[in-house]
Amino acid sequence: MDFHNMSKTPIKTRSLVFFLVPHFTMLPFSAAIETLRIANRMLGYPAYTWRLASTDGQKVYSSSGIGLEVNSSLTDERRYLGGENRPNMVLVCSGIYVEEFHNKSVNAWLRETYNRGVAVGSLCTGAHVLAQAGLLNGKRCAIHWENLPGFSETFPQAEVYADLYEVDSNLYTCAGGTASLDMMLNLIGQDFGENLVNRVCEQQLTDRVRSPHDRQRLPLRARLGVQNSKVLSIIELMESNLAEPLSLLEIADDAGLSRRQIERLFRQEMGRSPARYYLEIRLDRARHLLVQSSMPVVEVAVACGFVSASHFSKCYRELYNRSPQQERAERKLTMSTNRTGIVV
Repeated sequence: MDFHNMSKTPIKTRSLVFFLVPHFTMLPFSAAIETLRIANRMLGYPAYTWRLASTDGQKVYSSSGIGLEVNSSLTDERRYLGGENRPNMVLVCSGIYVEEFHNKSVNAWLRETYNRGVAVGSLCTGAHVLAQAGLLNGKRCAIHWENLPGFSETFPQAEVYADLYEVDSNLYTCAGGTASLDMMLNLIGQDFGENLVNRVCEQQLTDRVRSPHDRQRLPLRARLGVQNSKVLSIIELMESNLAEPLSLLEIADDAGLSRRQIERLFRQEMGRSPARYYLEIRLDRARHLLVQSSMPVVEVAVACGFVSASHFSKCYRELYNRSPQQERAERKLTMSTNRTGIVV
């Protein structure tokens, strides 16, 4: 991280609002707050202050079943915008089931907040809420890799990347997990410079400040436990061509191998044929779209390279023992019955 061009003149204070959406994830939320707390400790005064808010001012339950009391409601926050309690930054914290969160009042508040010059951002899947408010149209943003397919289909106007975090025009979005730590370190660096960032890192046992463009996921080699470079390059090619699947002949030409060689390598390394493996990763993408978007099943089928909804449904049932419609219905049932418990 290059802090050399950043101002070294300390700001007096920066106040933040963490707006909690039901089923928000604790890890990015806690990592963000703890990073700011440690910065305060190193500075010797509360340069960063924060409060928690929710739609109705009531306790909000995280995806781990832990409920947090909040300091303010949406009505309070709208009133604060015109007074001394106006924050410098608002961060929307969400997690699983965010696609079911629809609140026009929240959208209007976020737009008003941003238009008044307050920085607005998100942790984990909170970019979904920002996009609903129209704040990410034509803007770079980051979201968790697992939510990226559904987000891209639902909000094509946003420029979404599988980065750790993005900062664009006073909009801060991070992918979640420990990436919120990196985004907060970036904020601290802007406000106070590199020396404080290094001191905070030492307290957190963090050996480096990750670039916003560092990878979210493990390298394919580690993720799959595969060492054969040819197989890995073929899988990368498959993952890049899900909507319009390549033929085995096209894959063979690209890899510089014969079809028979590819068949043998996949059975040795992956325990299945290349065609079967390709089908499974397309169905995995389809599953993410079914549970993270409201796309019609036929559109999900097309987005994952199936020629018809019936063929897609047949393949889906064979792999997951349920139809695409049942997958979506079970997801909605889980959301309606699990409001305060642990989400899996």
